[in-house]
Amino acid sequence: MKTLALDIGLKRIGVALCVNKSIAMPLEAIIRKNRNQAANEVKKYIKEYDVNTLVVGVPLGGSSEDEMRKRVEHFISLLDFDKEVFFVDESFSSKNAQELGMVNLKKKDGKLDSLAAYLFLKDFYGLT
Repeated sequence: MKTLALDIGLKRIGVALCVNKSIAMPLEAIIRKNRNQAANEVKKYIKEYDVNTLVVGVPLGGSSEDEMRKRVEHFISLLDFDKEVFFVDESFSSKNAQELGMVNLKKKDGKLDSLAAYLFLKDFYGLT
C-alpha cells in the first residue's frame, strides 16, 4: 500500500510518500506553472508509485479556510483519482518543517513544502 501526501499551495506542491503505513519520505516538490501542469505532475507520481491513497493537507481555522478547501478539492478533482482521499489539518505544518532546520528558507524550491507534507503524513499514520 502506498500513500501520497500533498501540501497544495498556489506556487508549489509539497509531496511525500508512505509505503505500507510504515516508511515515509519527502519527494521532490512540484513547482506550479498552472493547475493542469501541476495536476499532470501529481498524476505522474500517482502512476510511478502505484498510489492507493491520497492524504491532502487543508489549513483548518482562519478566515481563508473555506476558500482554500474549495481550491484544494477542485485541484484533487483534476487528478481523476478514484481511490481513497483523506483531508487532514495541515495548519502549522510549514512552520513545524521550518523548525527542523533542514531546508534553506531563502530557496523557493519546494523542499519546505515536501517536508511539511512528510510531517502531516507521518502524523496521519502515527509514525515517529
